[in-house]
Amino acid sequence: MPSPQRICLIGAECTGKSTMAQALAAHFGGLWVPEHLRAFCDLHGRTPRVEEQAAIMRAQFEQEEQGVGLALQAGCDHVFCDGSPLLTAIYSDFYFSDRSLFECAQALHARYALTLVLQPDLPWWPDGLQRDSEAVRADVHARVQHALHAMRVPHIEVQGRDGERLQAAILAVETLTR
Repeated sequence: MPSPQRICLIGAECTGKSTMAQALAAHFGGLWVPEHLRAFCDLHGRTPRVEEQAAIMRAQFEQEEQGVGLALQAGCDHVFCDGSPLLTAIYSDFYFSDRSLFECAQALHARYALTLVLQPDLPWWPDGLQRDSEAVRADVHARVQHALHAMRVPHIEVQGRDGERLQAAILAVETLTR
């Protein structure tokens, strides 16, 4: 059996990555890998420090590898990755002016069969820990787009509300089988 296709869902805070990854996994009978950063923040009750960024990126990669292994065992064709090592590198640069993670993150990004960029067109709301502001969301979104263009990563932008947004993502994933 061929290896499952990894689909990366990337976007700034509050763009619906987790909801979309779960919905796509349910639609396609695949697996979803949650964002490690959220688990880290929940566990520690705080956002990470600069010296913890590399470990967070590594943990995201390891979770994705485990997800692919589980998908192989279950016979799933897709693994939907909520966030990515590249997003960790972008946030590390944004918050700490630390660009040291980019080279590794760029190499790891090559594993994805498809990159879906979730647009910041959903309402923003604070969650008390991870989400800073609409201005931060806009800045990080611009950095995501810049990084993908600089790396020449083909990607599909997903936007809209409710069913329209999900339908656009489903159509994007279906392009892999054409």
